Amino acid sequence: MNELKFCAPCILGLEGICANELKYNGIENVKAENGRVFFSGDYSALAKANIISRYAERIQIVLSEFKAYSFDELFRGVKAINWENFIGESDAFPVKGGCLDSELRSVSDCQKIIKKAVADRLSSKYGVSWLEETGAVHQIQFLIRNDKASIMLDTTGEGLHKRGYRLEANDAPIKETLAAAMVDLMRVRSNHFVVDPMCGSGTLLIESAMKALNIAPGLNRSFSAENWSQIPKSIWLEEREKAKADIKNDCAFKAVGYDIDESALEIARGNAERAGVADRISFIKRDIKDFTFDSEYQTTIVNPPYGERLLDLDEAEALYKIMGGKFIKQKGKSYGIITPDDDFEKLFGRKADKRRKLYNGTLKCQFYMYFKS
Repeated sequence: MNELKFCAPCILGLEGICANELKYNGIENVKAENGRVFFSGDYSALAKANIISRYAERIQIVLSEFKAYSFDELFRGVKAINWENFIGESDAFPVKGGCLDSELRSVSDCQKIIKKAVADRLSSKYGVSWLEETGAVHQIQFLIRNDKASIMLDTTGEGLHKRGYRLEANDAPIKETLAAAMVDLMRVRSNHFVVDPMCGSGTLLIESAMKALNIAPGLNRSFSAENWSQIPKSIWLEEREKAKADIKNDCAFKAVGYDIDESALEIARGNAERAGVADRISFIKRDIKDFTFDSEYQTTIVNPPYGERLLDLDEAEALYKIMGGKFIKQKGKSYGIITPDDDFEKLFGRKADKRRKLYNGTLKCQFYMYFKS
């Protein structure tokens, strides 16, 4: 088959991390842009990227990019694509997308135009007047930005942050892809001891363990492109076997999660069990006020409740002061805290060694990092 171009959308601020991961795993022609990473390859690269990526939100095939100032130009550009190479006669092809800073502003009208163009092309190629759309789903996605139309096929289905282990969550859980990025920024390795003193449903600790053990986040879930007749089942099997072979079961990683909510801890234990890392993480009921060090060397990563999430502003600021008194500067101790509060460092009591702008959903945050002295 010809080489395909792919797009991996990601949370703003994670482009570099996402690109580096793909390069490290042998993906070719990787290029990071604002909110997305492009790369190229064959169906094996498609399967691998879905299975191993911790930071991408999904993997899309970029079918065409062209200027579209009118509906006629959009129709012609879409119809020119070789849809028959991907979509079978009975396959479904729903359309969704968005328009930004372009002459074409109506998303619903663009959806209709794209749907009609694809249907006209497929009807002509298959010699039929009606397409049943009862088969495998090929989700068409489009983005028209600055009058440039990008037409893509989603290969993932449910977003890649859906690892399959978090069937339950407490209030305002952090997204798995963001949690994985925080773990990466804190340089968690296979011999680390990681602590989350406000662990909630355990996402930060589970992502830490999966990173340390090199467990591919998509290993135990399915993807929409697995149902496509164009991709041999053997490709998915081969990439999963490679991912399994790369797991580091003999590493020394351990973690502890604390929380004041016993029901949250029960959820966390179940999530860790489903993720296959329950033997690496202990979950214990304890208040942040009682925080103590568990090891000479440890990395603390936390997503505390804050002003726009669970606590009012005064409660959140009081919590930051408690954390500042507990997370002392000491040899062998590192801390990573995410919050949208611009006054965090003042309340915490000292400047971070590094800080990184990240988005928790639509909320702009800073990730404050204090490394081992």
